[in-house]
Amino acid sequence: MGIAARERYSSGISGLDSLLRGGFVAERIYLVLGGPGTGKTLLGSKFLSTGLENDENVLFIHGEESRDDLRLNAEELGIDLDGVDFLDLGPESEFFSQERTYDLVNPQDVEYQSYIADIREAVEEVDPNRVLIDPISQLQYVETTEYQFRKRMIAFMRFLKDRGTTVLATKTSSDLADQLQSLSDGIVTLERGDIGRRIDVVKHRGVGDRSGTHGMAIRADGIEVFPSLVPEEYDEAFDPTQIPSGIDGFDALFGGGIERGTVTIISGPSGVGKSTTATEFLETVASSGDNAVAYLFEESTNMFVHRSETFGIPVTDLCDRGTLTLEPIDPLTQSAEEFGQRARAQVEEEDVELVVIDGISGYQSALYGSDERLARKLHALTRYLKNKNVAVVLIDEIGQVTGLQSPTSSNISYIADNIIFLKYVELDGRLKRVAGVVKKRIGGFEDTLREFTVSADGIEVGDPITNARGILTGTPEWVRRDRPVDERGTYQPEE
Repeated sequence: MGIAARERYSSGISGLDSLLRGGFVAERIYLVLGGPGTGKTLLGSKFLSTGLENDENVLFIHGEESRDDLRLNAEELGIDLDGVDFLDLGPESEFFSQERTYDLVNPQDVEYQSYIADIREAVEEVDPNRVLIDPISQLQYVETTEYQFRKRMIAFMRFLKDRGTTVLATKTSSDLADQLQSLSDGIVTLERGDIGRRIDVVKHRGVGDRSGTHGMAIRADGIEVFPSLVPEEYDEAFDPTQIPSGIDGFDALFGGGIERGTVTIISGPSGVGKSTTATEFLETVASSGDNAVAYLFEESTNMFVHRSETFGIPVTDLCDRGTLTLEPIDPLTQSAEEFGQRARAQVEEEDVELVVIDGISGYQSALYGSDERLARKLHALTRYLKNKNVAVVLIDEIGQVTGLQSPTSSNISYIADNIIFLKYVELDGRLKRVAGVVKKRIGGFEDTLREFTVSADGIEVGDPITNARGILTGTPEWVRRDRPVDERGTYQPEE
C-alpha cells in the first residue's frame, strides 16, 4: 500500500492536519521538538484525546509529570484524558525520603531491565492505536552508551510499528536530537519567542510538508494552528468590475474607481482622510447590497462608527443591514497567519466583495516589526484575496506631513495595483489637503492633483489644480493665470 493510501490519524488540530497533508500516517513514529513551554505535551495530549473520541486505545508513557498533573493541566485547556492508560516511568516521591542517595542520571542505579519490561507489558496489555512518549529522553537514561541507545530505540520503534501503533514522542533539549530525527518518520518543531508561537513540520517522510513556519496559539480552549495562506489554492476568474467611491472628483482621479481583484494602497500622514476615503468605498459596496468588511487594527469599532457617521456615512445602518462588517483586531494577540485564516473564512462564507485593512502599521505589529516579514505575509494575503476576485484597500500611514515622500511607508509598493496618495500642502498660508494617483494598473487615471476637504458633509473634491507648481514639495508656487493652457487645462511654461 502506498503512503498516500495509508490510514491517517488526526492530530485533533485541523490546522496541523493541514500541514501534515491529512494527519499523522498510521504505524509511524513522529518527533515533537521544542523548548520548555512551547506546547509539546499539550499537542500530544490532544493527539491522545482525539484517539479516545474515535474509540481507539491510547497509551500515555510519561516520566516528568505525574498522571494527576497531566490530566489536570489538559483539563484546564479543554482536553479530556479520562480513559487514557498511563504508564509512569518517573521515580516516586518516596525516592527523595530514603536514607540512601542516588545519582539520578547514572544508568547503573536504574533497573533498566524492569524499566523496559514495564513498557512492553503496558503496550501488550493496552494494545494501543496511539502512544505518546513524553519525553522520549527518559529512555536514554537506561542505556550505558549512545550506541546502545540507538539500538534500543530501533528495536522499540519496530516493536511498536509491528503492533500497528502510531507514536508521538516529545523532546525538549537538543541532546541526541540528530539520532532521534534520523529515526523518526516525521518531525514537528514548536517555538515560542520574539515572533510569538510558531510551528513547523520539517520532515514528513514520503508525504512532504508545507515549508516554513506557521502561526500557533495556546488559549483557554486549547491549541490552534494557523497555516500560512497559499494563494494558488484559491483561484477564480478575474472580473475587474469597477467600484466607485461615490465622490465625483475622486472617481475622476481614479479613472472611475477601483476594480475587483486589485489591491489599492491609500497613503498619507495622520488625519489627512485615508480611513474616511476608504469608508466611502465601503459605503458604495454595502449600499448596493454586496458585502464589505473592514479590519480595524488601529482604532475601536465605536470610534470608527462615530467618526464615519460624523461625516455622514451611515455605518450603523449598513452594519444592521448585514452588508457591512467591522472587525476590530488586536494585533498583539494573534499572528499574521491567524488573521489570514480569519479573513479567508469570512471572505468565503460571506461572499465578500471588498476588504479594507486599516492599517498596515497595525498589521505589521502582528509580525513584530519586521519589514521583510510584512512584505512576505501581506503579499500572500493580498494575492489570496485577489485570486478570490476581492477588491482590497490598505491604509498606509506616512510619517512625513508635507513635502516629497515615498508612496508607501514600507517596501510594499510592488504589492499595489493602485496607489492613491493624500497629503497636506501649504496654500495661501493655510494647511490644505490634496489627492493624486501615482499608479493604476488597469485603466487610465488623471495625472493631476485635486484639493479636497473633509467636513461634517463628508469629503468634497475640487477641480484639478492647474494654477500652481511644486505642490508635492508642500510649499507650491502660484503661476500666472493668463498663460496658455494645453488641451488638458494645464498651464504651459512662460516663453
